[in-house]
Amino acid sequence: MDGAGGGVGESNGSAGSGWTFLTNHAHVLLAIAGDPEVRMRDVAAAVGVTERAVQMIVADLEAGGYLARTRVGRRNRYAVNEAGRFRHPAESEHRIGELLALFVPHTAAATEADRSPINATLVTKHASHVHYDPTSRR
Repeated sequence: MDGAGGGVGESNGSAGSGWTFLTNHAHVLLAIAGDPEVRMRDVAAAVGVTERAVQMIVADLEAGGYLARTRVGRRNRYAVNEAGRFRHPAESEHRIGELLALFVPHTAAATEADRSPINATLVTKHASHVHYDPTSRR
């Protein structure tokens, strides 16, 4: 390949490879789902983008119906619409809750997945790999 990153056999997903499977929009959504009262500066630090970028992503997610914001005193509290569907046609039959169930175990979608014998086995088997910590750095 030409060194642009992402070529077949070129990367094992290491941090220096230049791409990831999840977009910044997904990372921001997961961080907020993990802590609905999280500050934008903390999301920015966890995702590795600027606070302004997080604000723009949150605005996109709100406009798309994936997030709802409620003012609580001087802070915001966010609610994630787990029934929202993925935007790309290749994944549009899937709901956002499915993504949350993988990475944010305490969401409603994860609780529902735990009730399914098949999904419960997958979640239990991979439990050490499914927690999304919005305070961790890449």
